[in-house]
Amino acid sequence: MEARVDGKIVLVTGSTQGIGRAIAVECAKSGAEAIVVSGLDTGAGEQTVSELTDLGSEAYLVVEDLTIEGGADRVFDQASSRFGRIDALVNCAGLTTRGSTLDATRKLWDELFQINAKEPFFLMQRMIGTLRRQKRPGEILNILSMNAHGGGGELTVYSATKAALSLITKNAAHQHRFDRIRINGINVGWTDTPAERTMQAELLGKGPGWLDEAAAQQPFKRLLSPKDVASLSVFLLSDVSSPMTGSIVDQEQWVLGGVDS
Repeated sequence: MEARVDGKIVLVTGSTQGIGRAIAVECAKSGAEAIVVSGLDTGAGEQTVSELTDLGSEAYLVVEDLTIEGGADRVFDQASSRFGRIDALVNCAGLTTRGSTLDATRKLWDELFQINAKEPFFLMQRMIGTLRRQKRPGEILNILSMNAHGGGGELTVYSATKAALSLITKNAAHQHRFDRIRINGINVGWTDTPAERTMQAELLGKGPGWLDEAAAQQPFKRLLSPKDVASLSVFLLSDVSSPMTGSIVDQEQWVLGGVDS
């Protein structure tokens, strides 16, 4: 059976670029009735909306900053006001700003937890509450990170935010299983996105060709692509994966805990 989201209205945060945009596009290709595009970049958002419309889905742009308190409520209010219902929520918006035990500031801690854990939680709260009132099933997917298992020193705070959202995912799935609300997550491995290339080449000073060299050293000679994550996302949002809930899938080419003999 093919994984599809026919007739569903899907809200995807962080969908003006990168993985979030790829998820939105894959949902449109897989039959979504409508997609709510949410992000900060109006121009990129309008381009995404145009692409989704060309693929046959109605698309609606919500420009909102989830680093600001209450962003989740503003996004959900606009989305539900436009369509009357949301069938699936994908929490993909996030920041990967570096911060270790030695140099992380209180400001960084607050900013990362705000967008990576707090606002996703309150989007889940709004989504779950609405589905229960409407007595409808639904799907929630949280885009996490392999760093939720434990990341490099410079990713200490970031890793903590993803670990927090991972636990929230499982707790919420357990609490709402009899509401038929499926809640799953993906621990995404190293992915080749425009933002990753910019960060490695410019912000971290590794140069324009470094990421390609690093990709060649991976087991499958490449990094994950946004399309890889999008394909798995559609599977988890589709009825094909039902009744699976409370699962955190490691989408990675390195095996966690594996030891070479």
